[in-house]
Amino acid sequence: MGVGVKNLKEAWNWYIMAFGMDCPIFEEEAKAEFMLPYTGGQPKKRHAVLIYNLQSGGGFEVWQHKEREPQYRVRETLAGDLGIFACKMKVKNIDQAYQSMITKGITTLGEPAPDPSGKRCFFVSDPYGNIFQMVEATDWLMNLGSPTGGTYGAIIGVTDIEAAKRTYSDILGYDKVIYDKTERFDDFSVLPGGEATFRRVLLGCSTPFKGGFSPLMGQSQIELIRVEERQPARIFEDRLWGDPGFIHLCYDIHGMDNLREYCKEKGSPFTVDSQASKAGNIFDMGEAAGHFAYIEDHDGTLIEFVETHKVPIMKKLGWYLNMDKRDPLKSLPKWMIKTLKFSRIKEVRGN
Repeated sequence: MGVGVKNLKEAWNWYIMAFGMDCPIFEEEAKAEFMLPYTGGQPKKRHAVLIYNLQSGGGFEVWQHKEREPQYRVRETLAGDLGIFACKMKVKNIDQAYQSMITKGITTLGEPAPDPSGKRCFFVSDPYGNIFQMVEATDWLMNLGSPTGGTYGAIIGVTDIEAAKRTYSDILGYDKVIYDKTERFDDFSVLPGGEATFRRVLLGCSTPFKGGFSPLMGQSQIELIRVEERQPARIFEDRLWGDPGFIHLCYDIHGMDNLREYCKEKGSPFTVDSQASKAGNIFDMGEAAGHFAYIEDHDGTLIEFVETHKVPIMKKLGWYLNMDKRDPLKSLPKWMIKTLKFSRIKEVRGN
């Protein structure tokens, strides 16, 4: 999950405290040269870090503009507004996670309540107004003492569920409908704008995700929501990519050339393509390297694909893994992934 913030280190420390996102994979300050369609046509200097909770789940790419003042929305984001409304976070036990959030003084939006499938969940807000849904999950890599894991998907506002499925089901593989209901929902009633009637469609994958880091990242879900009683606004309308909020979803992939053609056939051509921009050369992301590309869903929500070629495993010892020499569908040994725990930090220092 890409998260735009105003102060990266302040936000990072909060995400360590709240969600155990304490393992950095890479950190870099540089110009975002290839994102011109989403940065006003000009390269923008940024500071970015990719962080994980090694118990299980996806990561956060925390992103801060360095040459301009990040712009917040002029009004509150409402459930159903177009774009990534909330980030799903995986937890081991709903009640224990809820009590942990209360103890830490984190803002909770109501108490645990059943979602349309009957599973209990609850919502929290970070200090910057971003909303996170806590969802129970069963696929865990290790136990490091945190009640939460990493990201487990997203709640995304759309105008047309069926059109959105062409991206999330046909391209991303979320082809299994877990529920599809239209009504007023008790678990949404605590959210800004959540008292309205919504169509909610929760999507999972009939074929589990595979790949080198699949034991860590695990599985995920996408929930598409359409508000029925008002005209939704675009969450990033009149703002730039990287401004505060959830800026994109990111997926680790293999075979960028094949994916480029597949997305084009499905009517979602790459809008950003680092491989084409670099004439086939690997794009260096500081401590990691690879290629990346973006597409948009039906309503303009950004989805990033990253094909990683080099990954730091134990940076202090200079141990980097060359992903090009591995079977892309075969997971790394769990012991190797677990060595990332030696890169965990307790606090980010400095401004």
